[in-house]
Amino acid sequence: MGNVLIFFLILCLFVDYGFSWKKDEFRNCNQTPFCKRARSRKPGSCSLTVTHVAIADGDLVAKLENNRENSESGEFTAKPLVLSISAYQDGVLRLRIDEDQSLGSPKKRFEVPDVIVPEFLSTKLWLQRLEEEHIEDGSGTLSTFYLSDGYEGVIRHDPFEVFVRERGKNGKKVLSLNSNGLFDFEQLREKKDDEDWEERFRSHTDKRPYGPQSISFDFSFYDADFVYGIPEHASSLTLKPTRGPELEHSEPYRLFNLDVFEYLHDSPFGLYGSIPFMLSHGKSRGSSGFFWLNAAEMQIDVLASGWDNEFDSVLKLPSQQKRIDTFWMSEAGVVDAFFFVGPGPKDVVRQYTTVTGAPAMPQLFATAYHQCRWNYRDEEDVSNVDARFDEYDIPYDVLWLDIEHTDGKKYFTWDKLLFPNPEDMQRKLADKGRHMVTIVDPHIKRDDLYFIHKEATELRYYVKDSSGTDFDGWCWPGSSSYLDVVNPEIRSWWAEKFAYKNYVGSTPSLYIWNDMNEPSVFNGPEVTMPRDALHYGDAEHRELHNAYGYYFHMATADGLVKRGEGKDRPFVLSRAFFPGSQRYGAVWTGDNTAEWEHLRVSVPMVLSLGLTGLSFSGADVGGFFGNPDTELLVRWYQLGAYYPFFRAHAHHDTKRREPWLFGEQNTVLIRDAIRVRYMLLPYFYTLFREANATGIPVARPLWMEFPFDEKTFTNDEAFMVGNSLLVQGIYTERAKHVSVYLPSSEPWYDMRTGTAYKGGATHKLEALDDRIPSFQRAGTIIPRKDRFRRSSTRMENDPYTLVVALNSSNAAEGELYIDDGKSFEFQKGSYLHIHLTFANGVLSSSTISPQKFTSPCAIDRIILLGLSGKPKTALVEPDNRKVSIVMGPVTFLGSSSSTAPTIRKPGLQISDNWRIKIL
Repeated sequence: MGNVLIFFLILCLFVDYGFSWKKDEFRNCNQTPFCKRARSRKPGSCSLTVTHVAIADGDLVAKLENNRENSESGEFTAKPLVLSISAYQDGVLRLRIDEDQSLGSPKKRFEVPDVIVPEFLSTKLWLQRLEEEHIEDGSGTLSTFYLSDGYEGVIRHDPFEVFVRERGKNGKKVLSLNSNGLFDFEQLREKKDDEDWEERFRSHTDKRPYGPQSISFDFSFYDADFVYGIPEHASSLTLKPTRGPELEHSEPYRLFNLDVFEYLHDSPFGLYGSIPFMLSHGKSRGSSGFFWLNAAEMQIDVLASGWDNEFDSVLKLPSQQKRIDTFWMSEAGVVDAFFFVGPGPKDVVRQYTTVTGAPAMPQLFATAYHQCRWNYRDEEDVSNVDARFDEYDIPYDVLWLDIEHTDGKKYFTWDKLLFPNPEDMQRKLADKGRHMVTIVDPHIKRDDLYFIHKEATELRYYVKDSSGTDFDGWCWPGSSSYLDVVNPEIRSWWAEKFAYKNYVGSTPSLYIWNDMNEPSVFNGPEVTMPRDALHYGDAEHRELHNAYGYYFHMATADGLVKRGEGKDRPFVLSRAFFPGSQRYGAVWTGDNTAEWEHLRVSVPMVLSLGLTGLSFSGADVGGFFGNPDTELLVRWYQLGAYYPFFRAHAHHDTKRREPWLFGEQNTVLIRDAIRVRYMLLPYFYTLFREANATGIPVARPLWMEFPFDEKTFTNDEAFMVGNSLLVQGIYTERAKHVSVYLPSSEPWYDMRTGTAYKGGATHKLEALDDRIPSFQRAGTIIPRKDRFRRSSTRMENDPYTLVVALNSSNAAEGELYIDDGKSFEFQKGSYLHIHLTFANGVLSSSTISPQKFTSPCAIDRIILLGLSGKPKTALVEPDNRKVSIVMGPVTFLGSSSSTAPTIRKPGLQISDNWRIKIL
């Protein structure tokens, strides 16, 4: 009874905290000793020099030795550090710095495993020689080496500096580390008798048995106008300066995975996931990037112009080059850093995903609309919700069950009273082509009768506390322990739990949601696991905290692959994430709020995730907390239809908000918004394949497509879906007008009406109730499916519509990707990749893929936007058959009566090669 009372009190406190985000529950930089120490360092304080430079095993290797006894660390650092630099194809430089294990150390520092993909390691360039170069002013020696055509890597000996520059002695710098002399590496050592290494925050004490072990350094991006990335934060897409003139009390961007209820918008505070990857972009040079593979807490400053004015005399930086300086701080780990030279934004993203892996190819159903709530009460509720979607003719693909579907919050179980026939429930959905998702979190209820807990305890598979006993924390089930998924053996064991014989009541149409995997611990420091908890290999939790959810996500996805005997692509949604998470499924922006500001900030959050590899992402439509007014809900659906991951979700204390509960008119508006997504599914699916092949995200900032247009660099209210669609949200209540900037000198076509708008201009448009502004770019071809069914699965054999948007040269091109929508056969060449072009009055389709897959789908309509003249007929080749060109509707959405020249039923199959000549 006492334990139940304690849990109830903790839960009450936690829920109260959840509805009012309390700043003092979490540490700031001044309350985080490693951050406070690092921020106090002055430029030029690094005393390391490079010695013993050589080539070994194709790498540049060297030692970093301290040449100054009065270093800011307070004592002479006797042990040199070891450094290695590797070059890889496509202009990627890897820098590693660690302690020299041959000199003795209390323990080996943690290096993050299973993030770098093996394919990347095989692209290593074996360095053959180094060139030595003396700086003309006599200030030092450089060792240079080939990186890629046009670029070379450089290490400066004294003072220590690593940079990439354009090739040649006077080549411009692109990226550099320690140019401001802020590098610091706290080495592990034995504790002195008079030292107190413990850290205290609120009621928690971190024993810190290995003492200070932080790393910090400055990193510079040259010829950059702005920097982006390092999610997850609810802030603008461009990273604002956090240190410098007039910024004395600002906080750095924090990367520390935390369970944050109702997070604040426009804040550098860290949220559920951490990607320590930053991109720069500027008009003069283009883009570059930097990635630090480190899973410990990280704090990152973006340094404002003038931050170093008082230190100019000791810093010998190139004054003729514009640059953005940043300062990176981590509590533990090693330096394992990657420099990406770009030079285009797509190049940088591609280079990053060659290191961490490209996004997984989702099943088709997962790219459609998902309906979720905490919680659908029982099987009757599930059946009623499903039936109402059909009654109101609203398509959806997935219905979700939150924690209340389980038996006492024990995962892989069902509440026998509320869900007595789970397999029948799933089959009824599957009969309509629909799927179900259930939640499986990492906290395991400490119940001796629970088979998961019993096995995990017997096998010693739990994370240990600092004393070596199974860690016991509080989460939804009460007393809980957490699997040590850093251990590959434990991940494999966990994956087996998704087999049908183990997950009783599951079927092939059931997929998984990983929540609370930061990990969330209600009674832990900052609502997470203590940093001195112990993992596989004697690693402390502080060293790997940000990767915990990643390993859990990995194990769950592997479990679904094993369940399907390697034939079925998994779908797993994860709240926590880390570099590499894109290989295992989707993520979302967590517990947002039903406020206009959260609708607004969802766009830069999703764009930041896409820039850092996590293309399959979205925000909870309608806001998780609170009750959205009808206008906000409708606007959120209209925007959410363009998120890569499209799901509505709500807290159990909110009012029910299924699409038909807000009056007939609003039901129609929400239905039309959802139908937009289904209409565009062929286009979205094609973009997901592009992301899978290249890493380029589905949702993109405008500057990714228009890298020389400065007006796009800070625009995060609009975004591109692929290279063809521009979407502008409406973020204010009762808006009468909305301003939309359309880049490029070419026109743009309203997606609903086909009306042409001038490019390179800002247009003030009427804010219409039934849509948000969306435009097709001139010079593109978008594939659609215009017949609305219950689910995407039921659309499989429906015909295609091709929307051809002509540019000023009367030309356009596009692509369409088709496979079976579910298996891994596409990896063996079983897919269709179709290239569509319009030039010289001829629309042609050619297959650029192996002839291992065919589609029965026909082409129903070809819409020609911007077609000059009034042609009446076209000639279909190769069978020389004439077809009519008539005026037809641009879309079948809403009550729009707009028309455009249309070729109806041209008698062509989508998988054939063909030509249509306009006569």
